[in-house]
Amino acid sequence: MTLTPVPAGQAGVSLARQLLLWVLLPQLVLWMAGGVATYRFAAGYANQAIDASLLQASRSLARQLKPIGNGLLIDFPKAAQDILEADPQDRLLYMVSSPPGQFILGNQALPPPPAPDLQKATSPTRENAAYPLDTPYFYDGSMPTNSTRSPSLPAGQALRVVALYLSFGDDQTAPQTMLVQVARSSANREDLARRILFDMLLPMSSLVLLMTLIVWLGIRAGLSPLARLRQQVEGRAPTDLAPLQLASAPRELWSLATAINTLLSAVQNTVATQKRFIGDAAHQLRTPLAGLKSQTEIALQSTTDPELRARLQRVHDSATRSAHLVNQLLTLARAEPESVMAHDRKRFDLQRMAQTLTAEWVPRALRAQIDLGLDDSATEPVWIEANELLVREALTNLIDNALHYAGSGSQVTVRVTIDPHHTPPCALLQVSDTGPGLSLADRERVFERFVRVSNTGQGCGLGLAIVKEIAERHQGQVQLDSVAPQGLCASIRWPLSDITTH
Repeated sequence: MTLTPVPAGQAGVSLARQLLLWVLLPQLVLWMAGGVATYRFAAGYANQAIDASLLQASRSLARQLKPIGNGLLIDFPKAAQDILEADPQDRLLYMVSSPPGQFILGNQALPPPPAPDLQKATSPTRENAAYPLDTPYFYDGSMPTNSTRSPSLPAGQALRVVALYLSFGDDQTAPQTMLVQVARSSANREDLARRILFDMLLPMSSLVLLMTLIVWLGIRAGLSPLARLRQQVEGRAPTDLAPLQLASAPRELWSLATAINTLLSAVQNTVATQKRFIGDAAHQLRTPLAGLKSQTEIALQSTTDPELRARLQRVHDSATRSAHLVNQLLTLARAEPESVMAHDRKRFDLQRMAQTLTAEWVPRALRAQIDLGLDDSATEPVWIEANELLVREALTNLIDNALHYAGSGSQVTVRVTIDPHHTPPCALLQVSDTGPGLSLADRERVFERFVRVSNTGQGCGLGLAIVKEIAERHQGQVQLDSVAPQGLCASIRWPLSDITTH
């Protein structure tokens, strides 16, 4: 069963992003709630300060009004008036009326106090019964839209107003009521509240940003074991079934890592059992197949019946193919990463090995009428560190394939060089022929096990699969390329040994 990777657009939201979102969302809500609360507190404190200044101004103004008999003496010099109206941006407006509502002094455009609550009146017969005497009453109002008596304040400007009801008159006459109103624009109050809000939100925002950074770093540090666990799984070969390292795994990942290790162990045991069965079966089959080949060869030499010889030849060919298959299976088992041979490596000269092995295959090439030779243009040794028997087996399979499929009259060339264009430089082993070659689609398929793209020869479809397995076990690469005008070149790149010369 092949697992299809999930496209990036369909993958779930990152765990780190979810954690960051759920941690920052309460912080954002608290930051907004803190801003609203701060603004209300700032507005309340600003109101208290402004109300205190308004009350002080109203009482100071009331002291300038002195009752004389049934009238009032207004002792309000021009200098005091100029002081109240000195700042056009924070101008104090005032109005004196007696009885309340009948203008005497100041700015007639000030809004009157709200209607009194008669249900709370202690003296329903008095006009100002709901407002206690000599007790300030604060309220919000605005400049009338038809007012032209206060050019410094536009119509509709919000005001904060204090109203102070006072009683005047002597004992011989009936007491009278006087209303003193002092107002100030609310713009300064709002500006003060905004400044307080900004002064409070700036450090709060800095703290939120700092906390966000700390939370993000904490999330990354907390999820780093998960990233390391993922790297262990992503960075290993498909055949690497070693258990995951759990030394740094947190408690929440321990169960997942343990389950994965249990699964890997079960798969490893299953694969090892299958490989042992294949190896044992191959070993058990080698002796009877060798005996069968010997018996058919003797029978072929001792009989002259054409029909019997044809049957014996088919039996001999089948025994030969079966013996070749058994040998290939044994070679494949030795190339597996779990094999002891795959880890037994030494340093040797790849050039010398290719020269010796090519010479051993020349007689067979001559029988097949194929020109087999070694390109001796490179005379310097090429040192690699690998398992010599497995590398020899890989080169044997490449030469064997070339002789099988190149055809009579073709040329097969073995070449060993150092590839300077590869980073880092590596040893390059090539076996090229002038045969029919392979199509691009077939070049991808021939590395699969038991895949044959031609019915010629007596191969079993394991030769190039073994070559690929051996190359990968030595951190090498194998590829097939076309040769002009026709032919095929099989190349294996091996890592060079740390010491390239004796």
